[in-house]
Amino acid sequence: MHASGGEEMLRAVAQMVPGRPLILGGTVLTSMGGNVQKEVLRLAKLAQQCGLSGVVASPQEIGLIRKAGGEKFLIVIPGIRPSWAETGDQKRVMTPTEAVAASADYIIVGRLIIAAPYPITADLRITTEMTAGN
Repeated sequence: MHASGGEEMLRAVAQMVPGRPLILGGTVLTSMGGNVQKEVLRLAKLAQQCGLSGVVASPQEIGLIRKAGGEKFLIVIPGIRPSWAETGDQKRVMTPTEAVAASADYIIVGRLIIAAPYPITADLRITTEMTAGN
């Protein structure tokens, strides 16, 4: 859900279902450039205060969110672009290896796999790059 929906919405969703699945708050799209760190951090703190499990945020803000939210607050990262891929419309990106090293809990790799002529090959390339980086 979009964390920019505000406190009332976030709290209502967080309390809706006992034993709920993970609920994540979206912060600022990775296609947005500029100085968005303060807004991302504000939305991440709000999401945590309202009882969400974590946030979806650009890899550029992993460190800020981890410092403010702690180890148990989940950080899910889109904007993943392997070294061999173009960034496209994404402005705040990182390689899969860099995102994992920066303490992302999960990474999202969608378009690169879905749009590939051979999705399994794209997936293997990404996995290989991550493994080689460790």
